[in-house]
Amino acid sequence: MTRKKTDKVLVLGIDGMDPRLSKYYMEQGYMPNLKTLLERGSARDDLMLLGAVPTITPPMWTTLATGAYPMTHGITDFWRQDPERLDTLNYAIDSRLCKAEQLWNVTAEAGKKTFVLHWPGSSWPPSSSSENLYVIDGTNPEGICMATGEIESEYLAIAKADIPKLGYKNKAGTTQMLCVVTDLDMAEEVDEEGASLAAATGKETHFFRLEPDPLEGTYMTTVSLDASLSPIKEASNWQFDIPANAKEFVVLFSGGLIHRPALLLADADGRYDTVKIYKSKKDDECLVTMKNKEFVESVVDKAIKNDETYTVTRNMKAIEIAEDGSSVRLWISAAVDTQDTSVFSPKSLHQDIVDHVGYPMPVSNVGFHDKELAIDCMQENWMRTMRWWADAIHYMIEEKGVEVVFSQVHNDDAQKHNMLSIYKEDSKFRDLPMEDHEEFIINVCKQNDYYIGRFLHLLDEGWTILLVSDHGLTVSEYGMSPYLPQIFVDATFMRDWGYTEVLYDENGKPLPEIDWSKTKAVASRMNSIYINLKGRWKTGIVDPEDQYDLEGEIISKLYSLRDDKGHAIISLALRNKDAVLLGLGGPECGDIIVFQAEEHLHDHGDSLSTFNGLKHTSVSPIFVAAGAGIKENFKTTRYIREVDVAPTIATLLDVRMPNECEGAPAYQIFAE
Repeated sequence: MTRKKTDKVLVLGIDGMDPRLSKYYMEQGYMPNLKTLLERGSARDDLMLLGAVPTITPPMWTTLATGAYPMTHGITDFWRQDPERLDTLNYAIDSRLCKAEQLWNVTAEAGKKTFVLHWPGSSWPPSSSSENLYVIDGTNPEGICMATGEIESEYLAIAKADIPKLGYKNKAGTTQMLCVVTDLDMAEEVDEEGASLAAATGKETHFFRLEPDPLEGTYMTTVSLDASLSPIKEASNWQFDIPANAKEFVVLFSGGLIHRPALLLADADGRYDTVKIYKSKKDDECLVTMKNKEFVESVVDKAIKNDETYTVTRNMKAIEIAEDGSSVRLWISAAVDTQDTSVFSPKSLHQDIVDHVGYPMPVSNVGFHDKELAIDCMQENWMRTMRWWADAIHYMIEEKGVEVVFSQVHNDDAQKHNMLSIYKEDSKFRDLPMEDHEEFIINVCKQNDYYIGRFLHLLDEGWTILLVSDHGLTVSEYGMSPYLPQIFVDATFMRDWGYTEVLYDENGKPLPEIDWSKTKAVASRMNSIYINLKGRWKTGIVDPEDQYDLEGEIISKLYSLRDDKGHAIISLALRNKDAVLLGLGGPECGDIIVFQAEEHLHDHGDSLSTFNGLKHTSVSPIFVAAGAGIKENFKTTRYIREVDVAPTIATLLDVRMPNECEGAPAYQIFAE
């Protein structure tokens, strides 16, 4: 008799989805689909999955895929410490660095068509040549092709009647590298391809700093974004018929290298409410039409990067069109290369997805200092990204016959990083009213719930669904400690104690560069402190016989760290050899592993995975299972660990465990 409990498994991975926060908003009525999934499946009452450490995207998703702890699979951060140079970090989202077998290789080689969609940490490049394995991306946590095919970042296009000159402002709000086109009438500022006519006509194009800046003023927002700035004028010299009251401006793309003319049009009552962007004034086929407040996706156009021209797709939104035609504000998404097949396996899958689902959606990270941009642009864009993700999965199931899906979407984590740390009652932590932050968080939960809801019908079609995350995100009680490290010289406490020395300029000002000849230890990457040991590092100055005592000395000082209110900053500091108790240690981790105290934890990554924060937040990941082979409406008391997810799926499908698997099936949730 077979032990198989299901033929089909869908893993819905949502990065950063917090069980504590999700349960709260589910009980408030904002997540009905999550409630349905729970009623039809199994979970702990608190929805918690016991996370491994460090609570960072690449190691945790790799743990979920392999059933192995970070010490075993070797992916311990976004960054990998160079094995020879202590002063060098390497980007570590790469399957070739993973020392453990991924479950999707097992299922594919067992004859099950398997689809891996954007699983960061160890999915790319594919590590199996099985014809049953389809893989898309995994090189960047946030969006498809964003690591390989993003040609330019998102920005604002602002046009006003009182802007004196056409220009491009960088995100710092300065006019360095301001693009100014001189001696060109608006009618001649674009050629057939939309590029500057300067070279063709001998007119002058300047890239320089203006003194004083004629574009200073109220044209920028509080958000750190680039901006295309253009005067609004009466429309003239268009080569096709346009309304008599039409106005015009220019939208700069690719940092000012491409100029597109735009018409500002009024309705029958004379109120301006429409923007049309054209390839040129000679071509009456517009690239995009936007009504006021309208979001438009997948606008195909050109972009220039490193002197190469690409065909790209962008999303856009008309944030504001003044009724009197005096101003326009447009949000323009990142531009993504439409021909980038580099993260699709097989490569033919790219065209299949584009033809049946559409171009992958760019992502947005505008931050939360501007409500309109955050909610109307960033969150609306993410909702469309969630739709694309769901559509892609359905296409692979319905048309490709896929039976096992491992999917990860990054909407929750990306958005909360932009605002969660300022989700506090204390007004010094936020620029907007608390109710705006509440609305923002509710919208994130609604996105997650929409995504879950897209797949509930599969429960009636013999599928098993597992909802998982890698970690949650928290709001700290006292705020992030200024002492804890991220990378190198950010670790002020190591400098204060004399373990890390920096170089100084001729005026005695410290430089962001370490003096390795005098440095005994350094904070490198999150959670890790390395001893600058002779014989291991090219920079080494510490004798091996002194390592143990030096580690003990540093650990003792770490425990003595206090904030200005006398609260402990460090909850746990231990030697590499002792970190094995937590599934860490070994050559991919520091000599000392450090975790921040609960009251100071910062979003995630620098604390233990069991810590809670304010406002129903926690670091813990989520776990819910439902469908074939799973008990209905069941609450388990077992702490299901991230290492248990892969063996649980393997048991449900009756395939072998991944070779390095260290977890165990959560048999308590299996149906009789």
